[in-house]
Amino acid sequence: MHRVLFVCTGNTCRSPMAEAILKSKNHEGVEVRSAGVYAMDGASASSNSITVMNENSITHNHQSSLLTRADVEWATVILAMTLSHKQAIISNFPQASSKTFTLKAFAGEDGYPDVSDPYGGDVDVYRATFAELERLIDKAMSRLLKK
Repeated sequence: MHRVLFVCTGNTCRSPMAEAILKSKNHEGVEVRSAGVYAMDGASASSNSITVMNENSITHNHQSSLLTRADVEWATVILAMTLSHKQAIISNFPQASSKTFTLKAFAGEDGYPDVSDPYGGDVDVYRATFAELERLIDKAMSRLLKK
């Protein structure tokens, strides 16, 4: 069983979209959750995230949650949206260092390590981030499921 945890800042844009994208792929033996390093519990996904998920016929039912020790212990792999998220996770949960990666690094992409942040952008910015997430998740799952 692979338990994938996506982490971003507020758990309202990138990580909920990533969670919904991966869930929609219905990979056998893969469970997925998301959280934020500075999230407030109980917020819905951002309106533009919801719009883009609806446009892609992706089912979602999201409430934001702050990253907890229980989340970290549950996950077999933690995929952070940015290098600073990865560093915050490892700083707060050093025991997670061996299973925490940026999504881009885990997907095998070199260069700039961060997934673009759509926060505050229009729906087209969210569409671009969604497309980036979908591409990275496909590559990351290809790697994960080969193990």
